Order: sequence, then C-alpha cells, then structure tokens
Amino acid sequence: MDVMNWGILGAANFARQHMGPAIHAARGARLAALATSSAEKAQNFINFAPDLKVHDSYDALLADPEIEAVYIPLPNTLHVEWTAKALAAGKHVLCEKPIAMQADDIDTLIAARDASGKFATEAYMIVHHPQWQLARQWLDEGQIGELRHADVVFSFNNSDPENIRNKPETGGGSIPDIGVYAYSSVRYAARAEPRDLRAIIHRENAVDTFTQVTGAMENAKGAFTYSAITSTRLHPRQEVTFQGSDGLIRLNCPFNPNVFDQAEVTLIRAGKPDCVQRFPGVNHYVLQVESFVRHIREGAPYPWTLEDARGTQAMIDLVRASEI
Repeated sequence: MDVMNWGILGAANFARQHMGPAIHAARGARLAALATSSAEKAQNFINFAPDLKVHDSYDALLADPEIEAVYIPLPNTLHVEWTAKALAAGKHVLCEKPIAMQADDIDTLIAARDASGKFATEAYMIVHHPQWQLARQWLDEGQIGELRHADVVFSFNNSDPENIRNKPETGGGSIPDIGVYAYSSVRYAARAEPRDLRAIIHRENAVDTFTQVTGAMENAKGAFTYSAITSTRLHPRQEVTFQGSDGLIRLNCPFNPNVFDQAEVTLIRAGKPDCVQRFPGVNHYVLQVESFVRHIREGAPYPWTLEDARGTQAMIDLVRASEI
C-alpha cells in the first residue's frame, strides 16, 4: 500500500517516547513531520527519524501538502480545537484521549469529520491489543457464565505541581487522564453502558486525584455491578477483573504493557487458571497506527470511533455529575 505520511503537533514527551517511534515502526506509515519551535525537542525525534521535516508552528504543519495524517498529543483542553483544524485542513486525525472535555463537544467533531470526508478518532490504543480482543471474545462466548461484576484499578503517584496532569487549566486529573481507561475498557469488553453510578472524588488544586466509582452497567445480556478506582496519588497499580457466575477473566497489565508489566489475560474457572494467554513484546501503539492506515487505505474496520469516544465521555460526565 502507499505509505501514509504522518505529522505530529507538538513535541510531547509521550509522543517522543511512544507514539513517534510507533508511527516510525508501523507498516504503511512514515513519521514525516513535527511541529515544534524547540530545536532541542525536535532533535529527540530526529534521532530516530533522521529525515523528519520540522515546522515551527502547528498551522504550518497542517498546511504541508505532503502530510496526510496528524497525531495530536497536545494538552486535553486543546484536543477539540486542533482536531477540528486538522480536519478542516484535509488531514486524517488520531488525537490523544480524552479527545474532549465534555460529550457535546464530540458532536462538533463528528460533524466536522463527516463534512470533511476524512477519518478522525481518539487514540484509544488498548482496543488494538490482543489481550483486550481476547477478553471481549471470552465475554461474548459466555466463558465465565453470566457477567455479574467488573472492577478496575488504575493508579500511579504524580504529585509534581508543574505536570499538566495536575493543572486544571490543561484538563488535568485522574478522571480524564486514566478514568478514560477505567471506563472505556469495560464499555468495550462487555459492550456495556452505565446504568447507575455514584462517585467519591478527592481533589487537590481543583484537580481530582482520587476517584472511586460504584454502580451498575448494562449490556444486551443484562446488568452487572461495577467498581473503578483511579488515582494519581497512589502507588502504581493496574488490574481489571470480570467476574461471572462460572469464572473470572483477569487482566494483570491492562493499560500499558511492556512498561508496567507483561500483558497477561487469565481465564479462571473451577477455582484455578483454565487458560493463560501472555503477549510479550506486543506494542499496541504500533498496532493502532497500522489499523488506522489499513482503515484509510483498504476500508478495514476500525475498532474505536468518535461515537465510541463520545460514549466514554458521556460516562465521564455522568461520573462527575454523580459525586456524593
């Protein structure tokens, strides 16, 4: 297939460490341009992409006719603005999560996507990982019987006041930063939506640092209870468990495999592991880019749309509205 030239808006650390190298490594993709006014930050990208073109502004990159798709790792509060601008410039867009700060804003992006004829979506990479596809398959097949409970924990300790995750003006907080995983993952794997939620939220400097959500979710097969804890002030931990009438599905490294731990999904029945699948070295960022390219080039299905992102943002809005 024709190689897709990508540009990145901004030299974010996450883009340098993960998504830039992933675009560079993905089949059918080429990291061709970066928008930054910092020569020092640009050099960090040039080190692994020597022929990189550097633009000194986001608008200049969007005006580059050689760039077909853009990746947006900007602060959360800028996602809607620059996704819309990129679509208007005729680019396909992969934007970091959360793509918006409230669900209604995604309606604007859906309209912009449809008007442009280009593809835009949220960079929700875990749906491209085989561990999550397997968990979804097992739930669909009823491998644990009737799903009765799902619980999620995702935490790390980041008290740096200068970090954008701790600043309200950049959309910081555990809910937009990692709640998007805790909520979307269950929505995706169980094909479920929230029915009733209650939230306990602790804040520092107007940013939520601990959120506990309890309640119920529902899919075509019925309702099940739900619990999720997210925090940016706790020791690193992540785990997702789906508990049914006849067994468990447990993901021990559900969100950032190869960094936190090795990806592993376990099917437990009769009190012991019935099946354990491990995925050493699988890079879901690379898989995400390759899936994006196949969708554009070949019309292959893409597993996470703006409509899916809107569902998660609606759940985030509901969590905030259900604070007790």
